Amino acid sequence: MVPFFSLNELEPLAQAQISRMAFDYIVGGADDEWTLRENQLAFERWQLLPRVLVDVTTRNLATTVLGTPVALPVLVAPMAFHGLVCAEAECATARVAAQAGSIMIASTVSNRSLEEIAAAAPDAPRWFQLYVYKDREVTRSMVERAVAAGYQALCVTVDTPLVGKRRRDMRNSFTLPPGLVMGNLAQAGAEALPTVAHESGLAAYMAMQRDTAMGWEGIDWLRSISPLPVVLKGIMHPDDARLAVEHGAAGIVVSNHGGRQLDGAPASLTLLPHIAEAVGDQLEVLFDGGVRRGTDVVKALALGARAVLLGRPVLWGLAVGAEAGGQAVFDLLKEELDLAMVLTGSRDVREISRSVLWNG
Repeated sequence: MVPFFSLNELEPLAQAQISRMAFDYIVGGADDEWTLRENQLAFERWQLLPRVLVDVTTRNLATTVLGTPVALPVLVAPMAFHGLVCAEAECATARVAAQAGSIMIASTVSNRSLEEIAAAAPDAPRWFQLYVYKDREVTRSMVERAVAAGYQALCVTVDTPLVGKRRRDMRNSFTLPPGLVMGNLAQAGAEALPTVAHESGLAAYMAMQRDTAMGWEGIDWLRSISPLPVVLKGIMHPDDARLAVEHGAAGIVVSNHGGRQLDGAPASLTLLPHIAEAVGDQLEVLFDGGVRRGTDVVKALALGARAVLLGRPVLWGLAVGAEAGGQAVFDLLKEELDLAMVLTGSRDVREISRSVLWNG
């Protein structure tokens, strides 16, 4: 594996290892990709304030998420099709998360089934990311399977009634290469993506399957059929965050889907403090969108997140070095987070606050 010293170095290294279709699918955003770029640029608007003469001999990077202990406040974001970058697909990712002391959120549209993912790291905590299908029985079946396989929360993606216009995928007529399927959908006979000229096969599939009529009553229904806590991913408006509280969500993820849905939406980081203020301690606030370094994690925690979700860099690590590459991503981020805590005089991630930030 080629050594890397920054997560930003991984993208070109990964590009050399995978197909153009796979790379464009992972790296791309919606339309002009303004929101995609904005997710990272937003971190530059906040600076960290160094503190001196603080005893930082001992630091604590551990925290809890929905009561589950994690070694650092970084979870693996739900992402589709890990088989595009690694032969072991999501099973490798599950082992990476377990070794890092983190939580993997397994996607509905994983290449490996949720049962295979659970078996790859049987003692590790795990969540299941859920799309609600038009056929509610398909959804019910996946929820029941997740409960049976020991998943500890449902992470319901709520920002994709339809898939955003991802021009790269349209140009490539994106579909899954031979040998890769959606492992969770075999029982429903919907494990293959269509091939559509000048269109994303994923977008076409989601347009056929997703329940565009679902409202907040759908969240009530999910809570009624499952004992698992429900986390809503894709919250970008304070009013929606308040509604999440009203409908019994245990947590939310402030997220614009990695810039892949509504282009022109603000960066997730821009909305994070407003949403955190709107809900207070009524539920746990998680965050994703543009995290590339340990200082980004500190900034997100300071603005109200309990933990962050890490997306594309995990896949780049798998592309560059398989399981070892994914683990190196976590090792580097943990090292950077620890150093940032030292230099800001922060001894415990649970106590990081706005006092470490400056945006004057």
